[in-house]
Amino acid sequence: MHDYDLDSSVTSEMRDALLQKLKTLPASPGVYFHKDADGQVIYVGKAAVLKNRVRQYFHKTQKDAKTIALVREIADTDWIVVDTEMDALFLESEMIKRYKPKWNILLRDDKTVSYVRIDMKSEVPYVSFTRTPQDDKATYIGPFYGKSAVEKALRILRKVFPYYDKPYDGKKTLNTDLGLTPGIEIGKTTPTEYKKNLRKLRLYLEGGRHKLIKDLEKQMADAAKNQNFEEAAELKKQLFGLRELQKKIVFSDKEFLDISSDQALVDLQMLLHLSEPPRRIEGYDISHQSGTNVVGSMVVFVNGVSDRAEYRKFKLRNQRNDDTANLREVIERRLKHQEWEFPNLVILDGGLGQVNAVQDLLTEQQIAVIGRDKSGDHTRNAAVRIIVPRAGSYDTLTLPGDSHIAKLIARIDDEAHRFAITYHTLLKRKQMLK
Repeated sequence: MHDYDLDSSVTSEMRDALLQKLKTLPASPGVYFHKDADGQVIYVGKAAVLKNRVRQYFHKTQKDAKTIALVREIADTDWIVVDTEMDALFLESEMIKRYKPKWNILLRDDKTVSYVRIDMKSEVPYVSFTRTPQDDKATYIGPFYGKSAVEKALRILRKVFPYYDKPYDGKKTLNTDLGLTPGIEIGKTTPTEYKKNLRKLRLYLEGGRHKLIKDLEKQMADAAKNQNFEEAAELKKQLFGLRELQKKIVFSDKEFLDISSDQALVDLQMLLHLSEPPRRIEGYDISHQSGTNVVGSMVVFVNGVSDRAEYRKFKLRNQRNDDTANLREVIERRLKHQEWEFPNLVILDGGLGQVNAVQDLLTEQQIAVIGRDKSGDHTRNAAVRIIVPRAGSYDTLTLPGDSHIAKLIARIDDEAHRFAITYHTLLKRKQMLK
């Protein structure tokens, strides 16, 4: 115990409990949550070895002033164990978005935040990193808090899905000989085929690993059936490469994450009387301007983590200024897609009217539903008010804004709102250019 520096503002009982907890840290990859005396998450970090990384905060070693100030506020630490360093990278990113911890903002060096950029509009796109996404219609995947882990993942993925990492100039390079470029410069493939492979890479990075593998299996079977043996062999090579990758990296679908470790999901289970924590949650929102360019969004969170590969957008067939009718159309259309896994819980952006408009559709499929009523205070730690159906009536519950469950509901609802607004703005721009 003498090796630790716990000169914090918390009580001696809390310090003693934290010292005991530090002894139980596992030698596994994971994400850790530093909390203050009120139980608020004040910092989220990732670690290749939780035991080593978390204990470093409390060692009697030289630290900068900001880190010393952070440590003084730490009263408790929790963690979630994952399978790989890449799991930790993606889970950390999601949890920072959910909790918005104050010390992540105060300690963050902008140089450590990065996005993967792919400009699919170019004739021959290339893959790069950037700290500042631009409004240039390129695809940006992230943010990731730590560039080195993403670079490592892309180096491995490049062997399966070769790509250019600089603007294409038609010249052969060492990477061409190593098979790390698609080989347009030597006539090995075409820009069209290259873009097909880049879409696979993007899907993988956005968490759609299982969907990609299923798609490749089907394409390989079709190619063999049509006696396109060269194409079938290439697809088989990609499938083999992806299965090898599974031993090295797991991306953001988090199927190996123990969801009982996510307090927000456990709290949702208790609040809604579900048989188990909700593994798949879908969030919905409607966006329009006085009944024009009406769109609906569907965002998906699997085991508490956003799964962008599963997001869907809907352009309403009936363009009208009626949010409840629009929402019902979206839910009706979504439920017709039985090839999309059904959720355990649906979160609607709206109050009693929105919940009442679709409850019968969801109840028929045994899907729980709540509405987030956003009237009132919208500040960072504002209370979250939800509408919960209860045996023929409705309860209106107000959740403390700093609670785990409120943070998760707000994160999902805000993401649905962002996705809807983005699609609505795109349609509006297209209309203006006509």
